[in-house]
Amino acid sequence: MAGRRRSDWALRAKSPSPGRPGVARREDRRRFWTLIGVGQSSWDAAIGVGVSEAVGSRWFREAGGMPPSTLGRSSKPPSGRHLLFAEREEIALLRAQGCGVREVARRLGRAASTVSRELRRNAATRSGNLEYRATTAQWHAERAARRPKPAKLVTRPALRAYVQDRLAGTVVAPGGAAVAGPAVPWKGRRHGPRQPRRWAKAWSPQQISRRLQLDFPGDGTMRISHEAIYQSLYVQGRGALRRELTACLRTGRALRVPRARSCGRGKSHVVPAVKISERPAEANDRVVPGHWEGDLILGLGSSAVGTLVERTTRFTMLLHLPRMPGHGDRVRAKSGPALAGHGAEAVREAITRTITALPEALRRSLTWDQGAEMTEHPRLRIDTGLQVYFCDPHSPWQRGTNENTNGLLRQYFPKGTDLAAHSAEDLAAVAAALNTRPRKALGWRTPAEALDAVLQSAQTGVATTS
Repeated sequence: MAGRRRSDWALRAKSPSPGRPGVARREDRRRFWTLIGVGQSSWDAAIGVGVSEAVGSRWFREAGGMPPSTLGRSSKPPSGRHLLFAEREEIALLRAQGCGVREVARRLGRAASTVSRELRRNAATRSGNLEYRATTAQWHAERAARRPKPAKLVTRPALRAYVQDRLAGTVVAPGGAAVAGPAVPWKGRRHGPRQPRRWAKAWSPQQISRRLQLDFPGDGTMRISHEAIYQSLYVQGRGALRRELTACLRTGRALRVPRARSCGRGKSHVVPAVKISERPAEANDRVVPGHWEGDLILGLGSSAVGTLVERTTRFTMLLHLPRMPGHGDRVRAKSGPALAGHGAEAVREAITRTITALPEALRRSLTWDQGAEMTEHPRLRIDTGLQVYFCDPHSPWQRGTNENTNGLLRQYFPKGTDLAAHSAEDLAAVAAALNTRPRKALGWRTPAEALDAVLQSAQTGVATTS
């Protein structure tokens, strides 16, 4: 017994060190998932809690996009029977100051036996001595208290085989031969909607869960909820289904997306101050001219033509959006310009070039949908003086004049045709054809005649006031 190490009195089996105990960042992780829950990205949430972006991305990826149950907002607080991490820090400080077990227990308001047992069981033993560190002690306590429950898909091979076959089974032709489909490598992330997707039976987890009740009506062991299937796919710590099988889901997501983040995705440029509800009332009654509605008409090969329609006179102007040099010749650089010609910068320049040719009296507001091509609307407002407003999502009727005009333009620019083949002169000719067409809403006057009347009345008003 002379050579026995003091750490043998810790009364626990030796275990290899898995690295730095993670308890030091438990509160950081809790705040990290709180920020994720309000819609922040993993990078922004990591910066918000004071860790690197790579650490935040790893936390998000390892958890499958879902906060761990012990860190979620619904998790129960620790019981008062057990020592808290703050108490373990106090124990470490008092022991470093030379306080005895009973003195430490008196200051903490705990039993001396509790402190003595804590110093023996949860001490750091790598050096062979019973040194006490708060982070290591908390780590040992959590490992001892862990009661992992194996996933149902791990303990029931028949159920796992059924789920995998309905989720990732091969597609079979009517004759019974398997159809492999395209070979799609696993990239560890969601595949784009236009890329080849893996062919599989692709039953949804809910379909699998409900079908089990029909295929095995009397077998209670063949039951699983669809949420358990999702967690087995996204949370790899459960050890049931490989994450590669998420490619068989209809969304193809390798990670879950928090609901708050998905609600604000792609709409960061639409703030409450520029929504259509803030548009002045004079734009609704069509009495005051100068309020415009705009949109893009899309064609083959990512070609597009921009449209601007004045609400009072129905006067139409078309925006020429040619493709940029290099489109289709090389792979587009990440975060580079939209070479198709209808990116935010190209649309802003086209609107500015077209609308500034009009008098200031006809430049009051512009209403657009929530497309990404209008992300530079603050600069457009500065360059042209237009107040830009955005419609509500999936509400094209809020730009009814523009939608009706786009329908008329499809006579000249049918769907499925390359709109980039038309020059600026061609677009001007089509706009002139529409603007010289009699309209019932204008008392059978043409939009050009209605606009001329507006301009003449504006000039008369200026002459009178002077």
